[in-house]
Amino acid sequence: MLASSFILSGLDKLRRSEETAQQLSPVLSRVSAALPVQASERTLARILAGAQVGAGVLVATGKFSRPAAVILALTAGLGTVVEYRSAATDTKEGKAHRRSQLAKNIGLLGGALLVSVDTAGRPGIAWRAERLLESGKKTATKKIQNADKSVRALAHDVTGQ
Repeated sequence: MLASSFILSGLDKLRRSEETAQQLSPVLSRVSAALPVQASERTLARILAGAQVGAGVLVATGKFSRPAAVILALTAGLGTVVEYRSAATDTKEGKAHRRSQLAKNIGLLGGALLVSVDTAGRPGIAWRAERLLESGKKTATKKIQNADKSVRALAHDVTGQ
């Protein structure tokens, strides 16, 4: 359900790529200048929208959902900042709309961040690493104890005591 909002938003941005490029112009101009190849702002807007659609589909299908959710969080964060800055604040209704859009976008961003850390019931990498270290410590301790017993037994046999 969370992904549907991102997919629809991305499709809308693809359809209106010129308008999206104008909204994101302050950011896209910097990105375009930093790239080794020349890319228009409209092309970059389409790439961002396509990434949002693709990541939304991945989250919806449960494939590579954690990395895809990070992409969604990045695109949502960028969209939130741009929408907030460009929203009309001339009237009381405009301010209320801007505030409600900000709250909605922050909620979607939070949802994407939760998906990015969700392990779907499987242990995360940190947990697995911790268990591996504990297992290694136990194994090493047992091997040292066995070696100590063997050395003591050998010493006892040699000295006869």
